Amino acid sequence: MIQIAVISGKGGTGKTTLTGSLAAYFKGRIAVDGDVDASNLYMLFDPEMKEKHDYVASKKAVINNEGCIKCGICKDVCIFDAVRIDKEGNYYINTFACEGCAYCYYACPVKVIDMYDEKSGEYYWGESERGPIAYARLFPGEETSGGLVAEVRRIALQKALENPEKPSIIIDGAPGVACPATSSITGTNYVIVVTEPTVSGLHDLERAAEMIDHFGIPFGVVVNKYDLSEEKTAEIENWCRENGVDFLGKIPFDPQVVEATRMAKPIIEVFPDSPSAKAIMGIIKTIEEKFQI
Repeated sequence: MIQIAVISGKGGTGKTTLTGSLAAYFKGRIAVDGDVDASNLYMLFDPEMKEKHDYVASKKAVINNEGCIKCGICKDVCIFDAVRIDKEGNYYINTFACEGCAYCYYACPVKVIDMYDEKSGEYYWGESERGPIAYARLFPGEETSGGLVAEVRRIALQKALENPEKPSIIIDGAPGVACPATSSITGTNYVIVVTEPTVSGLHDLERAAEMIDHFGIPFGVVVNKYDLSEEKTAEIENWCRENGVDFLGKIPFDPQVVEATRMAKPIIEVFPDSPSAKAIMGIIKTIEEKFQI
């Protein structure tokens, strides 16, 4: 089984644009939308939802006002300012501010505060003309998105094992180098890092490389909008050579990518003769030859 993750040092580099074309070309393989904080790969698939699962990753406090003596201890100990007082003088918990630390629960002298499981999001399994996809939705204000990425990947892996004919998994990973990004790449066979020809782009690439190296995963680099600075693109290519990293290709700036995004279609499908689509196809062919997906 081959699992390939596409990530970037920051959001907005063109990661999902590339992943969408990869998934469209390798039609029938399993796609994973691992960018759960801002999920949008599924929009290119327009899937029919087949399964929906709740994601519970945290606890929240709740105050039973019938027994509350309004001593204010809970409000005093809450460093997140989650304990509020309404117009009637009743104490309540602002669930967006509550971090589930349970300090108020233990501090309450009359034990009228309870901790309950909070639904933090949902994850789904869907099917479409472009193939199956696992995706998710993290609710606003919720945390532990790395755990939700793990759940999305788990259901994709389960489905892949049930269908050994096309077990390959293509993951649109989370940007950055925090927990969601590490959860996106752990256990994969290869990582594609999408970057831009800027000072910050190279810096973010170096940080992503450090994270990937920690897991011992081979990876390659794609420079998007390379013609905005061919000098910086050459610097990134040199960095790849010096560090023994695959340089998979470069994609030119192309306004038709914006139009394809507005249409919610992969660029290689709607504008196959565009400069960006041709460049992306070159990258896809390299991946296909490398892994025989």
